[in-house]
Amino acid sequence: MKALVGSVNPVKIEAAREALSRYFDNAEVVGIAAESGVADQPIGDETYLGAENRAAEMLRIDNEKDLGADLFIGIEGGITKIRGRWFAFGAICIMDGRERLGFGASPHVQLPETMVKMLLDGKELGNVTDIITGEKGTKHNRGAVGYLTNDRMNRKEFYVPAIVVALAPFVNEKAYQ
Repeated sequence: MKALVGSVNPVKIEAAREALSRYFDNAEVVGIAAESGVADQPIGDETYLGAENRAAEMLRIDNEKDLGADLFIGIEGGITKIRGRWFAFGAICIMDGRERLGFGASPHVQLPETMVKMLLDGKELGNVTDIITGEKGTKHNRGAVGYLTNDRMNRKEFYVPAIVVALAPFVNEKAYQ
């Protein structure tokens, strides 16, 4: 099993590797930079579109370069407003060579107003988290979810269940026929 992930972020690559290992032995995961085609900080359904665009870009690159991948994974972090509160979440889109799609979402973590104000002013969540924590590169390790949960969950752990459920149409094809 070989999968291409539309990102070079090690957190996203490792999350895909861990999720795929629950279904497949010796899963090979390769990260390749891909544009999402959406805002740097997508909101709501735009987050799923960004994930789908990244997966489609991986399929295009695989076809162009004959990389021999089986699955193409897009992971996009976004924010959404539910019942008057803002949440951060990850959207996943997985595509195969027949362009079948599987979608998943991470848990949603409620955002404090200080973060929401900066996000709605156009800043990206990773940058906002860096500003608030005084750290650099939080999106490449614990992420906003790590900061907000006092490191009881990190960004990789945030994405793994989302990828696992996005794989459902591919690992249980009979249920989706």
